[in-house]
Amino acid sequence: MIGRRRKIISFLVTGAALIVLFLVAVNTGSLKASPGQIIKGLFVEYDETVATIYSLRFPRILIAMLAGAAVAVSGVMLQAVMKNPLADPGIMGISSGAGMAAVLVTVFAPSLYLAVPVFAFLGGIIACLIVYLLSWKGELSPLRVILTGVAVNDFFSGLMSAGESMMGTDYSGAASIVNGNITMKTWGDFQMLSVYTVIGLILAFIFAVKCDILGLEDKTILSLGIRVNTVRLLVSGVAVLLAAVSTAVVGSISFLGLLVPHIARLLVGNSHKVLIPYTMLLGAFTLLLADTVGRTIAYPYEINAAVIMAVIGGPSFILLLRRAKTEL
Repeated sequence: MIGRRRKIISFLVTGAALIVLFLVAVNTGSLKASPGQIIKGLFVEYDETVATIYSLRFPRILIAMLAGAAVAVSGVMLQAVMKNPLADPGIMGISSGAGMAAVLVTVFAPSLYLAVPVFAFLGGIIACLIVYLLSWKGELSPLRVILTGVAVNDFFSGLMSAGESMMGTDYSGAASIVNGNITMKTWGDFQMLSVYTVIGLILAFIFAVKCDILGLEDKTILSLGIRVNTVRLLVSGVAVLLAAVSTAVVGSISFLGLLVPHIARLLVGNSHKVLIPYTMLLGAFTLLLADTVGRTIAYPYEINAAVIMAVIGGPSFILLLRRAKTEL
């Protein structure tokens, strides 16, 4: 049992670390400004350096934080639905399904750009349903879900990569979705992402208690008068929404929805009333950290945040797989 004091300390330390990282990210690059200069340039008088940083770096930083929070919370909810610590929107094929739909709309119907998150959500729902249907044999086996999800993920990822190869360099928006690239994002991208993400996170808070209930045996849940399959579908829908809208803007970020929830559980416990908000905070920190590291270790070149997360997440996934108690 994790005490209240440890939970509060975890929130405070992670929040402080996120603020420090935000300031570091703002000053990562050729243009630099002190915190005082930034505040003065934003609210007191015009400063050309601050204006440039505000236009180029602020949207990227805020998008990384929002997308990180969304994907991490999506992972928490999927793990609650599946009762499987290895569930993740990327591993289950949801992100690749959403990405495929987003790429198709971006390439063939660019006039519908503002509706890309909606189509990505539909793509994520289709991928999720495919995984559920192919995994169902009287019940959902955790291992079957993971193996089916990996296959579906590879299928959609292969289609996206093939499409990118055929398109060449003419569709930078589609390429950024395929490659998980946060570079050159604008305030328009942030506004589009923030609307859907805020809705999804509010719904996640509303369903926090339901996520706790899903940890019980199905017979126990039914004895409480709760339709367990309905709850699973609703929680899955929120998880798909969060993963899909982030994929539509920043592309698929592997392992983020897997690793962050595990770290969060170690620090604040299993109660989703606390776990969801902390996972949101830690997810924002993790993706922003990956993006900032990618911008610095090979400067003046950049490594995509998705690549950084894949390098870290791959070995971590193997360790979690060895520790997980799954059944065929």
